[in-house]
Amino acid sequence: MDQFRNIGVIGRMGSVKVVESLRQLKQYLVNNHYHVIIEEDTASMLPGHGLQVASKKLLGEICDLVIVVGGDGSLLGAARELAKSKIPLLGVNRGRLGFLTDISPSDLEERLGKVLQGEYIEETRFLLDGHVERNGQPLGFGTALNDVVLHPGKSTRMIGFDLYIDGHFVYSQRSDGLIVATPTGSTAYSLSAGGPIMHPKLDAVVLVPMFPHTLSSRPIVVDGKSEIKLVIGETNETYPQISFDGQMNIACAPGDIIRITKKPFKIRLIHPADHNFYATCRDKLGWASEIAAS
Repeated sequence: MDQFRNIGVIGRMGSVKVVESLRQLKQYLVNNHYHVIIEEDTASMLPGHGLQVASKKLLGEICDLVIVVGGDGSLLGAARELAKSKIPLLGVNRGRLGFLTDISPSDLEERLGKVLQGEYIEETRFLLDGHVERNGQPLGFGTALNDVVLHPGKSTRMIGFDLYIDGHFVYSQRSDGLIVATPTGSTAYSLSAGGPIMHPKLDAVVLVPMFPHTLSSRPIVVDGKSEIKLVIGETNETYPQISFDGQMNIACAPGDIIRITKKPFKIRLIHPADHNFYATCRDKLGWASEIAAS
């Protein structure tokens, strides 16, 4: 099939295992006559590769498919960069869990070959945009595929903040912060904080309090189209931070306003044809696959 003729490759920096998989991937694609474009930072790990080199932005403009070699964090970074280009992403897992990067290095060529022949599942995932305002003026902006998190940074003090959803006041809370997660992020930080696992097809967002100062605070699942507004309490003695997928932080101050909404662009994920969300949960989260013998 000619659907994926121009293939971009992005690899996580600083990993010998990633370099091994990149070399194997490059050789396989070249041997099968695909046009391969290496992301510029990734190219530095493959001296003498002899291939076209491009920025992430350019990859989104000229490629039919981008393959990310690394962990889920690597794919998160690529997703934020490439969401606007609507380019499909395929992950080769060289991380730990691998909820998003679901091709194993041990059967890379076999699984990739089937995908390139048209045997695959495609799904879309939405992202979140977060805007921080101070005194009515924009202070910072970020995008997340997993989660936007209000947290105390290096401080150990609790944060006081007000939560509004679609303009409606929900509560004032004192806690270590709040996780606002997509269904994609529901199996990441949100899960470790007691949030629910959400199927990727859901158009919903979960809000998970972090160590709240009241036992009645529980996760809330809201419509994915909701506008979530956080107002940092004026009496806070600490300056909290807002993070995006744990890879970008904006320092906030008392009185700052954070607005979180769904991003207008979705990412496209490619999976092998036998991909199954529940099987992934069984594998990655250690769920039982059969009734234990008594």
